[in-house]
Amino acid sequence: MSQQERWDVVVKVVSGPLAGLGEQVLRGPVVRIGVSPGPGGLQLTGYRGLDARQAVITAYDGGTASIAPVGTNQVRMAPHSNVNWKEVDPISKPQYLNEGCAIHLGPVGRGCTLEFVKCQRLGAWQGGAMSSAVEPGGADPGAAGGARVQPTAAVQKGIKVKSVRTSTAPVWFLGCLLLLAGTGVSLFGVMGLVWFRQTDPPGPTMEGPEVYWRQSSPPPTAEIRKEIEGLDLLNGLEKGFGAFVMQPNIDQSGRRELKERANWDEKFYEMTVTATLQHVQWKRLFRKYEEIKGDYATVTGVMREKGLPDVFAAVPIRESNYTARLTSPACAQGYWQFMPEVAHRLHVQNGLDFVVKDCKFKDADVVWNPVLMAPPRDVYKNADYISNRQCRIKACAVDDRSDLKKSTAAAAFDFNEAYNDPTLKASGAAVQMTIASHNTGYNDERFGIKKSSNVLPGFKAWSAGKPESEHPNWYGENMTCLDQPEGQNYCGGSKLHRETQNYVYPIIAQHLLAVCYYAQNHATEYPEFQDWAMHVREDGYCKKFKIPTPDQVK
Repeated sequence: MSQQERWDVVVKVVSGPLAGLGEQVLRGPVVRIGVSPGPGGLQLTGYRGLDARQAVITAYDGGTASIAPVGTNQVRMAPHSNVNWKEVDPISKPQYLNEGCAIHLGPVGRGCTLEFVKCQRLGAWQGGAMSSAVEPGGADPGAAGGARVQPTAAVQKGIKVKSVRTSTAPVWFLGCLLLLAGTGVSLFGVMGLVWFRQTDPPGPTMEGPEVYWRQSSPPPTAEIRKEIEGLDLLNGLEKGFGAFVMQPNIDQSGRRELKERANWDEKFYEMTVTATLQHVQWKRLFRKYEEIKGDYATVTGVMREKGLPDVFAAVPIRESNYTARLTSPACAQGYWQFMPEVAHRLHVQNGLDFVVKDCKFKDADVVWNPVLMAPPRDVYKNADYISNRQCRIKACAVDDRSDLKKSTAAAAFDFNEAYNDPTLKASGAAVQMTIASHNTGYNDERFGIKKSSNVLPGFKAWSAGKPESEHPNWYGENMTCLDQPEGQNYCGGSKLHRETQNYVYPIIAQHLLAVCYYAQNHATEYPEFQDWAMHVREDGYCKKFKIPTPDQVK
């Protein structure tokens, strides 16, 4: 038997739990891929919809490779991963692989996406003929009609040349740069849009609003969906959303199935993507990031110290635009827009150094102090400090809501109640529930004030009789006002007020972009931003956007 060079296969997993591991070198010439591929194969643990042996890659002499499905298992190929896999038909026979070719194994929406990097020479293997890649019920790349590619002298010497096929090579050995059969002209359009967008990612192009606390994103219309698909944002933002929303939810609930995109709250995710596309265009938002970089680092550090997710640091952007003395018509005030009663409770009941007292009204010569532990129901009608839907408080002798350090400590304590509530933790939606509770309240029933829109009683009422598998979709399923006219506060019996329905996803979007800006521009100045460096690397989600520099935002 003659001695020949051994060609190993190099691939990279680009989706799911194994993404981010980098290039994987697999011993050729035959590499089996699946949930249980056997010794030397690529084992894809944690992926749904895959068989024990889903596909086989065979490395030929001269560094040429092909992939074949095992049996009737689904295998799709495309020139790159930025395609709509729904428009790509599964292959039924072996296909040649080119460098950079994307492979999707399993059903669309599940399974795993790989990138074929290359074949590489390593050691030597014995064989007078190529080992067969055939599996029970599968196709054999070396069978009749599939003549092997013979290495040229230049290839054997390590000189890069184009792969050559013999005249007997079958028609179905097509390069990955050709369209797969059945994809049609529509795939050309999608790929062309993707390639165009990749060369010109979205960035700040308009001024945008001054204050973001009332801003929400439009529902994803057909035009917005087309834009998102063209930019491949639904796939491109998976890592960011997974890191800052889903991973904390998994850690709190222990629900390992939430690692799979198919089990995410899809409506919540889609609205976050829509909001991110909207916010990245606002110049004022990036100017604000530059202005508040020290404050954002401080708040992020406090959240981590208290065991809370980084994403909570974006709440003051939504609430006050990180403004110390902003006062709302309902008398919420400061960075976190705490109501007077909430500040009073956190001080009196929990002993925090967080005080609001001796407040004077604009229209009366009286001194008012909060005494309740939560704002009254229908605050605009029943609060002493509001008249004609306007705040009557002129100033308070002591008001720590404008102190970043004290108010952030209070916010962390307040978040902790919802984030670590046993019922909300187990839901698989603790992050979005905790953010929503800052707007609509966690559980005021403990103070004798019944509010069905509070997160805990609202979730209990909504989830009654529902299987636990549906609980992670709490937020998305309660977004019922997106397409409804103004004035309908709940829109069809939802447990969340309209304002709360449109409250959470812009906060996630603002944090995703803040991570990109700070990791790119200020990671060396602030240790809090250094952990985000992975997101601005070539395979990070931030590369989907044109993130400006400090000089550009100024």
